[in-house]
Amino acid sequence: QVQLAESGGGSVQAGGSLRLSCEVHGETGTTYCMAWFRQGPGKEREGVAAIYVGGHSTYYSDSAQGRFTISQDRAKKTLNLEMSSLKPEDSAMYYCAKGTSYECYSGSWSRGSRMDYWGKGTLVTISS
Repeated sequence: QVQLAESGGGSVQAGGSLRLSCEVHGETGTTYCMAWFRQGPGKEREGVAAIYVGGHSTYYSDSAQGRFTISQDRAKKTLNLEMSSLKPEDSAMYYCAKGTSYECYSGSWSRGSRMDYWGKGTLVTISS
């Protein structure tokens, strides 16, 4: 079993920055896919960024590209999401999720449906 725990959410003004973290507990294996998703009020869940753990590949949605950076600390088994130039439309509950390696290199991670484990989320609110 794998447990994921997000932290770092909060309220900031537009243009500000936030750093989200996701602690990974349990047996994960050496290569797998980790991703961040978000779901705003009245919106569908959106894949924001993913990283292939065990390699160096990262993947971003169009909305995240250039503003968000996903990274991993393998020693601490922590996934991070650095978010900058935040906009009100970035307001959402942010979730981390784990899937198999295939989800990353196939691109299917962004759909979320094949990710195996999910955290409970951390709330991000961006005010204008």
